[in-house]
Amino acid sequence: MSVLIRPIITEKMTADSELFNRYGFYVQPGANKLEIKEAVEATYGVSVEKVRTMNYGPARKSRYTKTGIQHGKTNAMKKAIVDVAEGDIIDFYSNL
Repeated sequence: MSVLIRPIITEKMTADSELFNRYGFYVQPGANKLEIKEAVEATYGVSVEKVRTMNYGPARKSRYTKTGIQHGKTNAMKKAIVDVAEGDIIDFYSNL
């Protein structure tokens, strides 16, 4: 199973990638920084300088229906922000 789940493509991450050469990924919750670095280097062929990770817990929600209160939650996730070396770029939009 791959460490990388999918890239984060938002307006904020696109601006970070253009200005600071910084890219975001959703990763497996059990992955550490070294595994993330190796996966990005192997997948995209760039050299990674720095990896920062963030763990997000599930958002708990409840709604009131005629059958009673329904409780639920979203999935917990882990994000990684990866700094690549100067001159390296990752093109998420290329058709391979």
